[in-house]
Amino acid sequence: MNTIEKQETMTRDYAAQAALLKALAHPTRLAILYILRNGSHCVCHIESCLGHRQAYVSQQLSVLREAGLVQITRTGWNIYYAVSNPAIFSVLEQIQAITGSEVVPTFTPPRHCSCPECQTTSKKC
Repeated sequence: MNTIEKQETMTRDYAAQAALLKALAHPTRLAILYILRNGSHCVCHIESCLGHRQAYVSQQLSVLREAGLVQITRTGWNIYYAVSNPAIFSVLEQIQAITGSEVVPTFTPPRHCSCPECQTTSKKC
């Protein structure tokens, strides 16, 4: 591999890392990841936990999905989101250690989540 190829590879690697960090650089996206720490959830559940409109939550989930941080599973009409790689939680813990702020998420419990999974189980945020 010549010097130019090495530089191109290094630039690509840094760009991928920067894209990941950019996806993490939003309070709502971090909150979504904390919600997903307990397992997969539907958009309506995340929406209810955060108190944001569905369109806004979907937009943030789209950014996380494009960054490869979350994945979807379809069950009939419902779409459930889950963390793609649990190693992201180690990254979030390191960020907390660096900033000196331990995030203890407090979410509003779902009030009106009507998906089948939330109806059969008492999922919490």
